[in-house]
Order: sequence, then structure tokens, then C-alpha cells
Amino acid sequence: MRPQFMDAKQTAEYLNMSVTWVYRDSLRLGLPAYKFGAGRNAKLQFKVSDVDAWTRQQRLG
Repeated sequence: MRPQFMDAKQTAEYLNMSVTWVYRDSLRLGLPAYKFGAGRNAKLQFKVSDVDAWTRQQRLG
């Protein structure tokens, strides 16, 4: 069974991007994220289905 959420590192690997890109640019470009925790211990998580949908939207032509 495929996991429902991925952390920033897993998302970066899945998209073949850097972890820095995930933190810096993904939200600005419309990739939805979920924040688990509070303050400095908060972790960004990305829903696999959201990442797949966002990827399809990036298709050219």
C-alpha cells in the first residue's frame, strides 16, 4: 500500500527536485502542503494524490 503523505525529502525525490526547492518554491507554485506540529518542530507533509495532481497540471501541451 502506498503511503498517503510524504515528507519534504521524499517529495523532492519523487519530483526529482532539491529539498530546498520543495521548501522555497513549491508552495509559491501551487503545490499544497500540510503542516504537522507547531513552531520549530513543525513538519511539512505533502499528500501523494495532491503531488500527482499538481504534476499533471504542469504538463506542457
